[in-house]
Amino acid sequence: MGAQEAVMTCLRKYVDFNGRAGKAEFWWFCLAYFVAYVILAILGGITHLPLIVLMLGLFLPFLAVAIRRLHDTNRSGWMYLIGLIPLVGIILLIVWWVGDGTAGDSQYGPDPRGGAAPVSVAA
Repeated sequence: MGAQEAVMTCLRKYVDFNGRAGKAEFWWFCLAYFVAYVILAILGGITHLPLIVLMLGLFLPFLAVAIRRLHDTNRSGWMYLIGLIPLVGIILLIVWWVGDGTAGDSQYGPDPRGGAAPVSVAA
């Protein structure tokens, strides 16, 4: 998944907290958000209105893709609240976001990489 496709997917799923998001979708969106933030911070100068508009406008898409990314690692979206714990919480969230997603289908939906569910062989 390319950067443009990932960002457009996140914006189309503006408040869709169901399903799963792969690493590429999540990290490309984070990079695009960061680049937009830096550009607006430089151009904003004294008034911070452009930054406020960006942060308010992209808050829900970021929250949605972050929760879908947690779903991909087979964790509940409520685990996002662990980020409220100072320092330890955000580190734990980043470790989960960087980790590999669950292979195959899970309770949160199909594998975003399109992989088939693992086959179990009966003994």
